Amino acid sequence: MSAESQYLSLEIPERSEHLWRYTPWKSVHPTGNLEEIPLSSAPNFNLYSLFDRKPIVGITIEKGVIETEGLPISDDFSSSFIRAMARSNEYTIHVENGFNSDEPVLLEINSGEKDCAIHLSLDIGRNCEFEIITQIIGSAPWTGLLRTGKFGEGSIVNDVVLGHKETGTLLRIDSILIGRDAQVKAGTISSGSKCTKSDLRYRMGETGGHLKVLGSILSTNDMHLDHHIEIQHDAPETFSRLNWHSVCGGNSRTIGTGMLRVANGSRGADAAQLFHNLLLSEKAEADSIPELEVSEHDVVGCGHGTANGPIDEEQLFYLETRGLNSEEARGAIIAAFLNSTLVEMGSKKMHHWLANYLQDELIDLKS
Repeated sequence: MSAESQYLSLEIPERSEHLWRYTPWKSVHPTGNLEEIPLSSAPNFNLYSLFDRKPIVGITIEKGVIETEGLPISDDFSSSFIRAMARSNEYTIHVENGFNSDEPVLLEINSGEKDCAIHLSLDIGRNCEFEIITQIIGSAPWTGLLRTGKFGEGSIVNDVVLGHKETGTLLRIDSILIGRDAQVKAGTISSGSKCTKSDLRYRMGETGGHLKVLGSILSTNDMHLDHHIEIQHDAPETFSRLNWHSVCGGNSRTIGTGMLRVANGSRGADAAQLFHNLLLSEKAEADSIPELEVSEHDVVGCGHGTANGPIDEEQLFYLETRGLNSEEARGAIIAAFLNSTLVEMGSKKMHHWLANYLQDELIDLKS
């Protein structure tokens, strides 16, 4: 069955469904006509080392996608929609076995000015070690990004996706398999889009997988940023941590929903998730819903937690006594809050670049 036929054969998800509780599909669809699959414009890609902007040997973008077995169970409705819309925009990031780079890699995806959908498959070889930032830019009213694939056996990868659209809606779906003994940090930095709906799913399907999912989310003005993260433990001796920080200002709203599933037979699994939200105005709203589904009794630990709150007045007072004015003190607290997850996403080189980006975004923050 084609992706278009699959999408049209499925019932429109109701708001009672976990994934669509806070952001209904009608508000995500490009036109609002739910039976329509619009044409997609072609994106522009740039792939080079982060600092010297030079091509990299061992990592390439190729036309077409590679189908990967064993991907996590995902939402058929939204993924079939992007597949159908992106049928002319399918690409694979191919990384050779043993690829190693001291310099972070930048993949820049420019959606242009018209509705754009991309299906990007990840073909990460065995025993690779590198860092990559996927930056989504452009002024398209609607952008869809579907990433599928596998991080190969024994690879060590810091994988950061930076949503930096100027406006419009971003629909992002990740369906990723973590290979045997692979160590992956999956970072998300979200700011810019008026509406973002993300469905990020990872499957620990082989022994020894190690995953950290990290979020630094900045929501201002009237933004609506909704992220769902699901980690599936389906093998023994697997480890995962989800740590998600959101700052909400103006009339904006952020949603973070997390699901940790530990299947029967995943002996020695160690999983936990934590959501923190910083509220900057009375009208800002943050919702966090961590959930666990544990079917294996022999685990190291499984836990979750969430916390919301405004800026601490005592911290403000302390910084002001150290010579900062109220605006500077407030900015320092916000930056530190977001940086607590940002600093975990990669090396000092990557962190320096990401921190500078986030600092520029904070300048435009309005409460």
